[in-house]
Amino acid sequence: MAGTYNAGDGRSSSTEEMSDQQDHSENTLSEWRSSQQVENGIPSTSPAYLDTDDDDDDDYGPRPSELYGNFTWRIDHFSQINRSELRSNSFDVGGYKWYILIYPQGCDVCNHLSLFLCVANHDKLLPGWNHFAQFTIAVINRDPKKSKYSDTLHRFRKKEHDWGWKKFMELSKLHDGFIVEDVLTIKAQVQVIREKTDRPFRSLDGQYRRELIRVYLSNVEKICRRFNDERRSKLSRLIEDKLGWSSFCGFWLAMDPSVRRHMTREKTETILKNLVKQFFIQKEITSTLVIDSLYSGLKALEYQSRNKKGIPKLTETDAQSTPMVHIDQDMFVLADDVILLLERAALDTLPHQPLPTQDDEGSQYHTKDGKSSNKFDKDSIERDDRWLTELGWKTLELFALAHIFSRIEVAYQEAMALKRQEELILEEASERAGIELKAKRSAADKKRRGKNM
Repeated sequence: MAGTYNAGDGRSSSTEEMSDQQDHSENTLSEWRSSQQVENGIPSTSPAYLDTDDDDDDDYGPRPSELYGNFTWRIDHFSQINRSELRSNSFDVGGYKWYILIYPQGCDVCNHLSLFLCVANHDKLLPGWNHFAQFTIAVINRDPKKSKYSDTLHRFRKKEHDWGWKKFMELSKLHDGFIVEDVLTIKAQVQVIREKTDRPFRSLDGQYRRELIRVYLSNVEKICRRFNDERRSKLSRLIEDKLGWSSFCGFWLAMDPSVRRHMTREKTETILKNLVKQFFIQKEITSTLVIDSLYSGLKALEYQSRNKKGIPKLTETDAQSTPMVHIDQDMFVLADDVILLLERAALDTLPHQPLPTQDDEGSQYHTKDGKSSNKFDKDSIERDDRWLTELGWKTLELFALAHIFSRIEVAYQEAMALKRQEELILEEASERAGIELKAKRSAADKKRRGKNM
C-alpha cells in the first residue's frame, strides 16, 4: 500500500528537513515533553549519558547516535488537501530509508488523523530483511506543551513494512493550535536498534534517551518494582514456612564448604542472557529503557566489584549498602552466605524515586523565549540517571541472587526427594521384614500345634 506511489505522487505542497543527527545543543534540553502529551492510541500496521557501549567485546558497529535521526515535515495548505493519502519525501536513518505516511481523513476509521512510519523501497530489499526501530511521531502545536506524541517499538519486515496509529488524534482537535497558517507540522524521531541477546545493552541516542526517560521513567520503575516485589514475596513465603526453612538451612549448613562455594556462583553469560530474555520485550516501548537501566546497573556493579574508591552515591537512599552479589572475572558470586542474603532480600524493599524540586518539575517545557534553566535541566538529568542506575542495579542483584538460589533450591529438592526415597525404601524393607517375621511366627505356631495333636 505504502509503496504504490511513484515519485511526486500523493504529496502535498510541503517543506521538509532532515535534522543534523549529531547536533544536540543545550537549548534542545528544554524541548522535553511530559507523559501527558503521549497519545494513547494503539500502534498497528496500516491496511547524562555517554553514547558509548564500552564493553571490551563491543568495539564494532555504529553507536546509537549514529543510528538516530529526526525529520520534520511541514505540510502547506493542509485545509485544501483532498487526497486520501499523503507521504513525505524519504529520509535516511541508521543506514535505511524511511518516509511518513498520513491519512488526513483516517485509515479505516472516521474522524481521525492516521499516521505511519514506513520503510521506503521495501519491495526492493533482499529477502528476509528486517529493521528493528523505536520511533516517535509528533504533531506539533503552537503551544509545545499541547503537541501530541506517540511512541512505539517495532520490527519492520516484509509483511509489516509500515507501522503507526490509525487513531493518532481526532480531526476536530487539529484546529486547536495544530494547524498554524494552514500548515500542519509533523516530526519523526527514529532510532534503529542494535540489539543484543547475551547481555544488557544501550541502544538510544543520548538526547532521545533523556526525552524518553522523562516520559517513561515511572513505567520503568513499575516494571522493576513488580519484579522485586514478586521475588521478595516468594522468599518471604519460603522463610515463613518454619519447618521448610529449617529443613533448607539444615541441608545448606551440612553441605561440604567447597560444594557450597561452587553453588554460590554462576557464569555472568548465563545470568545476563536470562536477564535480557526476561526484560527485553520487543513490543514494549519501555523495553529499551529497562535494558538501559540494567546496563547502567551492571556497569555500577562491575565498578564496585573492582574495589575502586569514590564510586558516586546514587540516591539519598544510599545504594552503596553492602552488595548481595559481586562480579569476579566472568562469574556472579554471592557476597555473603545464601541464608543471610535470602533473609535480607525478603526484607529489602526497593526505595522510591526521590521527589523533584518545584523548579525541576517546571523545567521540562519551553519557556516563552525558547530557553530554559540549564542548571535545573542538568540537575533533573543527573537525578533521573542516578535513579535509573539504582533501579537496574537493585533488579540485577536480586535477579542474580534468585537465579543462583534456584540452582541451590533444585539441589535441595533433589536431596529431599532422595531422602524421601530412602525413607520409603526403609519403610518398605521394614514392612517386608515385619511380614516375613509374622509369616515365620505363624509357621512356628502351626508346627507346635501339629506336634501337640
